[in-house]
Parts: sequence; structure tokens; C-alpha cells
Amino acid sequence: MYVRDAKNREEVWLLDHIEAMGLDETTFRSRDYVIALDESTNQKAGFGRIRHHKTSDSDERTPGGQGPGGEICELTSIGVLEGWRRQGVGAHVVERLIEMAGDDGFERVYALTEQPTFLAQFGFRTIDTERLPAVLQQRLETKRETLAPEATPVVIDVDRFVMPDRLRERFKTASEQPETEDPTETAEDFGIDPDAATYKYDTS
Repeated sequence: MYVRDAKNREEVWLLDHIEAMGLDETTFRSRDYVIALDESTNQKAGFGRIRHHKTSDSDERTPGGQGPGGEICELTSIGVLEGWRRQGVGAHVVERLIEMAGDDGFERVYALTEQPTFLAQFGFRTIDTERLPAVLQQRLETKRETLAPEATPVVIDVDRFVMPDRLRERFKTASEQPETEDPTETAEDFGIDPDAATYKYDTS
């Protein structure tokens, strides 16, 4: 398995799966995406995007969070196809996007997600809405109204990203699995290590 930049010819594939999964396709540009593939079969397994937002250099709510030209960076539209889930695909999509953000000069990456616990295992932390850059406060309000009512803002310093060993190993041997009629969600689906967790989690 590996993750690479999306190609222009994959635009239709991306849009089809973004729509099917109910993800955010606002200001879609295929060049913003990466795609995870099986290197032996070339099957696509997952995808994700980073989005740059213009913001004011004087916005005091983003100390250290602005990149080149006063922009900020958002991680969004992470999707994994049904047969490839729970095998570290989404984790490696996130890793590649964080690396891209760092290469683009960003020290910090934001996300507005209904699964903050999944991102927490990589080093993301929740942030108060009032501390978001103004453009992301507006994005959060719109996202809650249209796509993700429980969206939570999170942020990570690029140099604090951590890939859990278990997800690194799963990705090395990932393969497409047959779909099940009644899939059971587990703690690990939400980024929780069942051997170490001592708290309850909510799958609503």
C-alpha cells in the first residue's frame, strides 16, 4: 500500500465517492487530494484533502498557525472505501496530508470533524471555537448546518504528528475485505486502543 497525489483523471472517481460518503466537496480541486492505493492491484482504497484558506495577518487567534501569504491549512474530506477500513488506510492518508502541509510551509493544521477521537491518536487536540481563525469559525457553522451537526474543531502542530505502530503494521499488509451485511463498529474504529482505554466512548 502507498499514498500518492491524486491525478486530474481521477476527479470523477473522487467526486463520486465524496458524494456517496456525504463528505465536503466545497471548492473541489483534485490537486488538493491524495489517494491510497494497493501497489499490486492499483485498487484505490481511500483519499483525503488539505485546503488552504486566506486569512488576515492580524488575526490574533492563529498565533503560529498561519503559513505562506497569511494562509491557514485545513484537513478535510477523509474517506476510506468499505472493504479497506480498519487497516490503517485513513491513518496513512492523514500522515501524507500532514507531510504536504509541512512541505508547504505550515506549522499547524486544523480539522472540523465528527470523529475527533480518531484524529486524537495522531496528536490532534480539541480547540475552542472562539480560538479558531475567523474563516474556520464560519466554515464550522456552515458544516454543522449542512453536513456534520456534531463537528468539533481540532488542531495539530505538524511536528507533533505521531503514527501508532499498530496502524503502521496494518497498512503494510492491507487488502480489500468482503463487505459484511452488519458491520460492527469497534473501539479501534474511533482511534481508541481497547487494551489501554479506561473510558467509555460514544459512537453516535
